[in-house]
Amino acid sequence: MTTAPRTAATPGRTGMALFALCLAVFVVPYGLSSAPVALPAMGDDLHAGVVPLQWVVNAYNVTAASFMMAAGSIADRIGRKRVFAFGIGLYGVSALIGALAPNTVVLDVARGIAGVAAAAMMTAGVSVMANMFQGAARTRAFAYVGVTIGAGLALGPTTSGLLVSGLGWRSVFWVQFATAVLSMLGMGLIEESRDPDAKAVDWPGTLTFTPALLFFTLAVIEGPQWGWDSGAVWGLLAACAALLTAFAMLEHRRTHPMFDLSLFREPRFMAVNLLATAVSFGFVGLMVLLPSYLVGANGLTGSGAGLTMLILTAPVLAFPLVAGRLVQAGLSLRAVLTGGLLLVAAGLVWLGAPGPGIHPGIGVFTLAGPLLLIGTGVGLIYGLMDGAAVSTVPPAKVGMATGMFNTIRLAGEAVAVAAMVAALVSLVQPRIAAGLARFPGSEGLDAGAVTAGVTSGSVDAASQAPASAPALADFLADSYTEGFRVVLWGAALVCGVGGVVLYLMLGGRGGVRAGTNEVAGPEVGGPEAEVGVGQARGSEAEVGVGQARGSEAEVGAGQARGSEGEVGVGQARGPEAVREVTPEMSEPDPDAARAAEQPTTRTRVDATR
Repeated sequence: MTTAPRTAATPGRTGMALFALCLAVFVVPYGLSSAPVALPAMGDDLHAGVVPLQWVVNAYNVTAASFMMAAGSIADRIGRKRVFAFGIGLYGVSALIGALAPNTVVLDVARGIAGVAAAAMMTAGVSVMANMFQGAARTRAFAYVGVTIGAGLALGPTTSGLLVSGLGWRSVFWVQFATAVLSMLGMGLIEESRDPDAKAVDWPGTLTFTPALLFFTLAVIEGPQWGWDSGAVWGLLAACAALLTAFAMLEHRRTHPMFDLSLFREPRFMAVNLLATAVSFGFVGLMVLLPSYLVGANGLTGSGAGLTMLILTAPVLAFPLVAGRLVQAGLSLRAVLTGGLLLVAAGLVWLGAPGPGIHPGIGVFTLAGPLLLIGTGVGLIYGLMDGAAVSTVPPAKVGMATGMFNTIRLAGEAVAVAAMVAALVSLVQPRIAAGLARFPGSEGLDAGAVTAGVTSGSVDAASQAPASAPALADFLADSYTEGFRVVLWGAALVCGVGGVVLYLMLGGRGGVRAGTNEVAGPEVGGPEAEVGVGQARGSEAEVGVGQARGSEAEVGAGQARGSEGEVGVGQARGPEAVREVTPEMSEPDPDAARAAEQPTTRTRVDATR
């Protein structure tokens, strides 16, 4: 990797640069988690139902997933700082458009633009950070990134609810705009870097994968409205299949593809991608749907819903560190990841159970049990999942694997949200249609329109039938609850079955080892390996929240250790990292071999235990 010449920097300048980077990174998870709580208020103001409102979330995920790999390649070619600054500026523009949007079409387009910006910021931003910081400073920098991402996910719903209640839903986008502007002020403190040997952008792959994901998401979201047997839905699905076939053929023939399809033949890599998809149903979909239920069926305000969501999101910030400690204590990675997913499944069953689960008027203390259980499971998974994804492949393919994993994860989130919304509408609408006529004054109400309003967090339709308004409102809330319960049970089934399959796929002699950056199979790393959340490129095994390079293995996002510390959640191991070479590995790394002769802190955990 070629970088710009380094200049001496004062601690104050370096600290300000890190603050600007973290501030920009913060807005990416915050933009994802803050939107769902504002959806009911958006629907009331813009007179929109649940389907167009869900594109506020899905447009963001679809474009972010589609352009993740392309943004990383462009950053390598023209400069990471340049792409990072472009991403921040574009995100600011998208937030400004969202704040001024006169209708849902403009708002959804703005969110799609924000997704492109998020892809640029995540792939280029942390590469910039990895280039600017070295040694222990880099370890601390990545730890701050991990905390920043967790804080964005955890604080988004709560702050969004408070903003919606106090200043209106548009204030959520004004805050994002202000954050982007403040981040731009720190760009002068950041160094430029690029890779003169970077490969060309895989535009054919990008231009076939993007519409394929878009068409599939559109078909799933619009299915309940258009009819699952309609020509439009089947046409979109056929177009998706054709584009995915073209994508696979193109990637198979390219020397440097966006997706190395041969990685899908690795069961452990497939297992971790399955885990990410299951979590999308168990957590991301719930994070989108639950605020609307709390407002519509439970009568909470936006701020009340946001504060309640903190019960779900706070453990996601705290438990990644616990996951690292469990692995260091001797528990296998396989057991922690499987256990976390089964906790999510159990929490969803509890949340959907009649009586102890959701019902109109449910209190915060009753919700706390299942939400804490789900959040704990997700937190344990998030602490280890990203490192596990790259620990299943040879070092030469770590960068490709990380980019593919993040693309699949974001695509899975978009599909999960779309599927759960479509299922909710499909379940609630027949119940409303079957019982609406028995309420006096409801003759002029359309079941589809009422369903759209109810599932987006509004039971205002009851006010259109004054003679039976209280009874109709109760009926609508009960119909919403019954449909939502089935959706929760479906998500629980995905997570439960996924947990069993995950446990089986991570078994065998090729299981992942955690705690020392070791894998029973292809070696992860070499002296330039870094493991975390994001993309990576080049011969150095690069990983981070975006991209990362350097001479010290970095895993995840969280705590940092010294050169001989234990590797867990966001912990760093220097050249003294202990590695075990198995027959299928490449040649042993001489640096690691020399390090193995020195005293080190050695913790080995086999995922198959």
